[in-house]
Amino acid sequence: MKKYSLIIIFLVLGLLIQLQAQDKSGTTKVGTTSAQFLKIGAGARAVGMGSAYSAMSHDIYAVYWNPAGLATSTNTTEVTFNHANWLADMSYDFAAASFNMGDMGTIAASFTSFGTPEQEVTTLTNPNGDGRMWDAGAIAVGLTYSKMLTDRFSVGINAKYIRENVWNSSATGFALDIGTLYRTPFNDLTISAAIFNFGSDLSLSGRDIQFNTDPNDNIDTGPNNIPANYETNAYPIPLMFRFGLAMDVVKSRYIRLSGAVDAIHPNDNSEYLNLGTEFAYDELLMLRVGYRQLFMNNSEGGLTFGGGIKYKVNGNLGVIINYAFANYNRLKDVHFFDVSLEL
Repeated sequence: MKKYSLIIIFLVLGLLIQLQAQDKSGTTKVGTTSAQFLKIGAGARAVGMGSAYSAMSHDIYAVYWNPAGLATSTNTTEVTFNHANWLADMSYDFAAASFNMGDMGTIAASFTSFGTPEQEVTTLTNPNGDGRMWDAGAIAVGLTYSKMLTDRFSVGINAKYIRENVWNSSATGFALDIGTLYRTPFNDLTISAAIFNFGSDLSLSGRDIQFNTDPNDNIDTGPNNIPANYETNAYPIPLMFRFGLAMDVVKSRYIRLSGAVDAIHPNDNSEYLNLGTEFAYDELLMLRVGYRQLFMNNSEGGLTFGGGIKYKVNGNLGVIINYAFANYNRLKDVHFFDVSLEL
């Protein structure tokens, strides 16, 4: 067990080193990363708990919050779909499916989609539109593997393909999420440590940045009408370290009250905490409340709450419906919905 504890210790030490480096620099690097949609939380249960979910993630949504938690699920198969009407009429969708292979571990696949509504192209000569339409969007496709190394310690990895597009230009890249989860003997307190979005930088390419040029600006000499591209910068994706604690504060035959906290260190903002709690009656009816981005500089995070119903259709099939509300202060509030099947 000592070697598993060392893995968590090394991850936490890496987080502390990053924290110290950022404190010395005095900068937060806000607005310096691409693929911002990767930071939108998946799952209404997690969002309702203030996104304090890395140590609570014992279900299909572990593929987003901590891939190590996927191995702790007792279900053979899980399927889920999550939708949110995001800010400024944008849309966010997340879908995933997992399969428990017993002693061989658990595998999963996930798909994330984010997009803007179509708008008409406007120019200086056609300020009301020229008849063409444009939009922007992003997707992430992930494959996850998680395994219990002991009865209390699990590890997981999620590999994902990322693509962003604006009209006819796009940027692609790859990233990894790596997580650990340890359930302690002390009242089953769960400790998590994970790193997210460790991968390549993104740079736009496509026909929108292509043009033809005359190198010497003289149509009578030399080559003319040479194909060329505007040079675009490459930007990192939002790397994030996450350390979490979760525990059932009260647990009886019909009542469960769980509390969780996540400490997050992003590469494009200041550090912050997420706090959340969940009340469950007979594991049938759940109520949740939380707070996002506590201590973040100029945060738009705030209060979250939600609830859910878990209904057993028969001995094997379970249906879960969740809702969450997330406050974004000066911006529009966001509502999350998800539906899951457990086998």
